[in-house]
Amino acid sequence: MDASYFSEITPYMVELANRVQSSDYTSDDLFVKHDVKRGLRDLNGKGVVAGLTHISDVRAKKIVDGEEVPCHGELFYRGYNVKDLVDGFSKEDRFGFEEVTYLLLFDSLPTKTELEEFKTLLYSYRSLPTSFVRDIIMKAPSKDMMNTLARSVLTLYSYDDRADDVSLPNVLRQSLQLISLFPMLSIYGYQAYKHYHDGQSLFIHQPDMNLSTAENILRLLRPDTKYTPLEAKLLDIALVLHMEHGGGNNSSFTTHVVSSSLTDTYSVIAAAIGSLKGPRHGGANIKVVQMFDTMKKEIKDWKNKEEVKEYLHKLLNKEAFDHSGLIYGVGHAIYSKSDPRAVIFKSFVEKLAIEKGLSDEYNLYSLVEELAPVVINEERKMYKGVSVNVDFYSGFVYDMLGLPLELYTPIFAMARIVGWSAHRMEELANNGKIIRPAYKPIGEDKEYVSMSERIIDN
Repeated sequence: MDASYFSEITPYMVELANRVQSSDYTSDDLFVKHDVKRGLRDLNGKGVVAGLTHISDVRAKKIVDGEEVPCHGELFYRGYNVKDLVDGFSKEDRFGFEEVTYLLLFDSLPTKTELEEFKTLLYSYRSLPTSFVRDIIMKAPSKDMMNTLARSVLTLYSYDDRADDVSLPNVLRQSLQLISLFPMLSIYGYQAYKHYHDGQSLFIHQPDMNLSTAENILRLLRPDTKYTPLEAKLLDIALVLHMEHGGGNNSSFTTHVVSSSLTDTYSVIAAAIGSLKGPRHGGANIKVVQMFDTMKKEIKDWKNKEEVKEYLHKLLNKEAFDHSGLIYGVGHAIYSKSDPRAVIFKSFVEKLAIEKGLSDEYNLYSLVEELAPVVINEERKMYKGVSVNVDFYSGFVYDMLGLPLELYTPIFAMARIVGWSAHRMEELANNGKIIRPAYKPIGEDKEYVSMSERIIDN
């Protein structure tokens, strides 16, 4: 089939698509009438509680005089405040990704011996099947690395003799392998695409079995395999902050839903990747970087508060950047006063900005962080506070690290595969029924009409 025909949208398709009815049930009034939680959320945006989890917890409100009031956000992994975890491994000058992976999977912090044994096991899986890179990753490389990642994950099913075994020991083995392989699958996919589509030199570096996950990501990506200790430490913190988030996010929920059908691990993780790929979930930090690139060109004096404030008003009024009316990286569905991940991240970001000679850019980010909530409150009626989220600074960090935009969301996946694995095993360990939500039918009954009596509707 000709490629252009394969991708073509004909006028007839447009006509058929216009027949898809949606306008008759988009009103909030109908959802209130039928007591339906649209998108599993109430009218205030609060998620419907659909299950129990011991993996993580997001806290953004507290009870004062019997009423819920916003508070500074906190994120807990297995009962431990993430801030304490990051402070702990940072002060002791070690990488945290592997340690926190152990915690999320096994519900306890490892001893020094347990951590070393776990790292040895995890790193031993940094090896793809023979010819996998040549036969799978190098063929028909996609422009979107998340699609490449999902395809590679699904293909690994064919190399696994126990692919359909959903016993916990086997699922754990599969999970550890995928956690180890995600950086290779993503970065090799990127290198192949840049080579075959953009004519760049092809670099396929072998992973180092003695390096941390963060160090290996930078080693695999860069032509000279070089990186600074600060670069690796900050990427490691980024991975830890993105590993898990409360169990109520779209991709973790997807993991629970698909796991409840008792399908294989590869299908479950591919589904979670598809969820994370969506711009409403995992692609926000790309928009932040692109927004700031435009902002830096259009604002003459980055230190001028009034000029920056005026540009933010333009963003909200759909007069700047992508005309969406959004200030990307500001606001969150749960957090209002602060996103703990952004707060933790910012404390380390300035150090990298100084190392890279990008203090002016960092100061612009800080100024937008200060002014954006003020501008939003001036323009829109707010029911809760608003603050920058983790995407606000993660995109800046990835930009400073020289990471290509195409890998921003896959790096999110390299971290979140840990949370997905923990949720998958939790679902399997407590599995009782397949998750089957209900939809309220509101259409009218119709009488069948024979072909000869059907009237063409012009």
